[in-house]
Parts: sequence; structure tokens; C-alpha cells
Amino acid sequence: MARKVAARKIALVGIGKIAVDQHVPAINASSDWDLVATVSRKGQVSGVEGFTTLEAMLDARPEVEVISLALPPVPRFAYAWAALQAGKHVMLEKPPGATLAEVHALQALAREKGLSLYTTWHSRMAHAVAPAKAWLADKTVTRAHITWREDVRKWHPGQDWVFEPGGMGVFDPGSNALSILTEILPAPVHLTGAELDFPANRQTPSAARLNFTGSVTADFDWRQEGPQTWDIEIETPQGRLALRTGGNVLEIDGRPAAGENSIMGEYPALYARMADLVRAGESEVDLAPMVHVADAMTLGRRVTVEAFEF
Repeated sequence: MARKVAARKIALVGIGKIAVDQHVPAINASSDWDLVATVSRKGQVSGVEGFTTLEAMLDARPEVEVISLALPPVPRFAYAWAALQAGKHVMLEKPPGATLAEVHALQALAREKGLSLYTTWHSRMAHAVAPAKAWLADKTVTRAHITWREDVRKWHPGQDWVFEPGGMGVFDPGSNALSILTEILPAPVHLTGAELDFPANRQTPSAARLNFTGSVTADFDWRQEGPQTWDIEIETPQGRLALRTGGNVLEIDGRPAAGENSIMGEYPALYARMADLVRAGESEVDLAPMVHVADAMTLGRRVTVEAFEF
């Protein structure tokens, strides 16, 4: 008879919209995890002990093995570093940091400490991403285009940090598209040029148009109201592939082929993967989507557009 493995104690840091909508339900639905503590200046989870500082939580709950960080990118490095130094495995919400260098530093520390570090990209767990990758595996991409347009007021209501340095602006959702692209393409591409729309009163872009090698292009916009658009369309000599609903629905030559019109499977899959990594004593650090963002910020031509207010 197989021995039942006890759920691991986990703490969630940053109790904002994404934590409440996705992280908490995913943790609570899993037999792998026991959410025993949260850290947040304001947010709380009913029935879970809350702390306002990481240090206080670490002192009070030494049995916590894993810390999941769902707070914004800029402060995340300090929390991740402290957690690893305290001997805790760490799971990072996307994008995994404000810079590439700081994630490399975390990776080195995790390796030194023998701990698991997981840079999550939730859109890679969308229902149709794996079937799309399998369909493309033996094909040559002749053209690809991403249309990723959504309403920042809906998904980040009043969160000014997204338009501050390190907040990444439209690349916060855009990195979701790039995480899918870098997962499913049979050959890598790199950025060759970009045009970035910066609101006159903001420090990060509200829209971006990207060009890559291999006739790959992208259109990101954070100002779309009404229905949201999360599409990736790819042409090959053998047919056309389209991913809809953020990678959750696959179409081949215009006909439904796989997937489910729901985003609710993405975070449960992330936490299942984290459990596997901890059990195996491994890390998973993939910065390919973030490299494209950094390249866009380097190569992008800045266009000043009208001021943006929530």
C-alpha cells in the first residue's frame, strides 16, 4: 500500500488580486499544500494566519517549507533572497523579477543552498499550449503574429506600480504571450525592433509593437475595453494554427482542435509543478520571455502618447 505524503506547509506573500483570484484557490484545492501563513501589508486570507513582514512570519512559522511570492516584481528580489537564506524553497510569480541579473543571483543562491527555485509562467499551463507545441514540433513556421490586448483597469485596478520603473507596463501581460511563444516555437527567435507607446505621465509603456526574426510579430495593448483579445496565430506550409483565450483553445485551419475555454487550470498546474520540483530537489528557471522584454526596452523606439489615468 502506497504511503500518503503529507502536505507541505506553504506561505503566500502578497495578498492582492492575483493571489485571491488564483493562488489561494489553487493551493486550497491541492493535496500537496497546506497554506499556513500569509504576508501582506493589507490583504488577508480568511482562516489563515497573517503577518505584515516576512521576518515575523519566518520567526513564528519555522515549519514553512515553501514560500510563494505574488507581490510586484520590484520588491520581490529582497523577499526571495531572504526566503532562500532562511532555507525555504521559492516560487516566483511572473515576471520573476525586475531584472534578469537579480534572477540569476537568486538561481545561484538556490543552487548553493540546495533549494528549489521556480520561475512560473502561468500562461504556459493553459490547456492548449502543450497540444500546440506538439503540432508545431516537426513544422517550419513561415509567419506568426501575437495580438494581446486587454484592459489594465480591469486586471490591475488602481495599481500604479505597473506604470513605475520595474512594473513593465504592457509587458506584464505581454510576457504571458511571450512565455507561450518561447514554449511552442520549434526554433528560437530574437527581437529585431520595437515601437513602444509611453503615456506622457508614465514610466512604462501602455502598448508595444514588436518584430522578431522568422517573420514573427506582436501587438500588445493595455488600453482595450470590452472583450479582451489573447490570440497567437502561426502559419506553416502544413496549415495554420491559432491559440485563443490566452492559449486555452487551439484551432487548426480554423477548426477547434483542443483545449478548454477557461483559465482556471493554469495555477493548479503551477503548484503541481512546484510540488514535483521540491520532491525531486530541482529548480526550473526559464528567462526566455523576460529576455525578449529586456530586448524590447533596449531596441524599442519610444512614442509619447496621451496621459493615462486609472
